[in-house]
Formats: sequence, structure tokens, C-alpha cells
Amino acid sequence: MTRHQKRLSAPASWPVERKTSVYTVKAGAGPHGNSGVPLLIILRDVLQYVTSAKEADYALRSRSIMINGRVVTDPRRSVGMFDILAFLDRNEYYRIFPDSGGRLNLTPISPEAATSKLSKITGKSQLSPQLIQLALHNGTTLTVPNPTEYYVGDSLITDNETGDIVAHFPYKEGALVTVIGGSHAGEIGILKTISVRPGSFANVVEVKTDADTFDTVEKYIVVIDEKFTGGGS
Repeated sequence: MTRHQKRLSAPASWPVERKTSVYTVKAGAGPHGNSGVPLLIILRDVLQYVTSAKEADYALRSRSIMINGRVVTDPRRSVGMFDILAFLDRNEYYRIFPDSGGRLNLTPISPEAATSKLSKITGKSQLSPQLIQLALHNGTTLTVPNPTEYYVGDSLITDNETGDIVAHFPYKEGALVTVIGGSHAGEIGILKTISVRPGSFANVVEVKTDADTFDTVEKYIVVIDEKFTGGGS
């Protein structure tokens, strides 16, 4: 299997120039699937901390680069929405957040904020009468006691070290949300209405921002809190 990705056919969320050359690195297996951006692209094309794959390998061998609290040494490791990227030797911390064009963007955050990450609940199943498994947007799962207060569409903040849930943002009208896909990707506003469609039709939501009100499909919405609207929190 090829280790390269044609730039023109790279996912729209990848922050790469499309016409500077034919190929770029292909993401390795990881929790974000095709939407994840290889760490090499972040290091070389976005932050410009390295100029080549060889330099990236050398930087990663220092074991000072972390994703969600874990040391990373593979330059093809995928980085995705809401991941926490830490450069310990530089004392720099970033949250991966969508920009106005839907591309993944690095938002600077404080060291305190880098100790936990946000995830959207995308599925829910019962493991036993006592346990519920929650599927998250990044491909990971959490097991919680049954009955539970968590539902599909809710967002959770989990501690990177322990995996414990430290905050819960319910998916409901009046919630603060960000849009992660479609023509309104990157916009932040208040969830005004949720319209449930019959059958296989996607549910539609109405979002009000400071400048506009628009409709989008439910899967593009992630509930956040005020800390995610600024960089330093």
C-alpha cells in the first residue's frame, strides 16, 4: 500500500497547498480515519518546525511531542478534530479546531487546558444491565454505569491521563455549538432549534451566530462551552 497521498485528492480538512507538488504524506492508521491529518503535515507545512520527513523523525525521537497526553513518535500518526497537541520542549500547546473554511486549525491553549480533551458522543450501546458503552467521534469508546445521563449528540470533556469525564455539555436547544462541516464550518453560535426528520432523512438544526442565522445538518454540530471560543483557555 502506498505511503503517499495526492494533494489534489486530500481531504478538504487537510491544511495543505494543493498545487505546490503532486504528493504529500498519507496518514497512518488512527482514530480519525480519513479526516485525520498526518502529524508530519502539522510539523512541516503548518508550524514549519521542520523542513523534511527526516527532520520530523529526529524531532519525534526526542519524545517531547504529545497528542492527548501521550508521546508520539510516528510522523504519520493522524491528528484530528479537538485533539490536544503539546510541544513540551517549547512549552506550546494547541487544540485542533475547524477554521472558517473547514480546515483543521491549531488554536493555542494554556497548559492547564491541554490536560483534557473534548469528544462528541456518536453512538451508545448497552454492554450489560450495569454498563453502557459510549462511542466518540474520534473512534474511541467510554464505558459508564447504567443508567446514564449521557446521550448521542452530547459532548464530554475527559482527562487525558485518567480518562475520567470531567465535564458534560448536553445536546439541546440553547447550547453553544460549533460547526465542523459544510459551508458554515468553523462558525460558533447558539443552537436555536432541532428539527427531527422522519425515516433516513438527516435531522436539521438552526444555529444563530452574532452575524447570521442558518440551517445545517445535525452531524455537523458539536456542543462546546465558552472556553472554546478563545485561545488561551
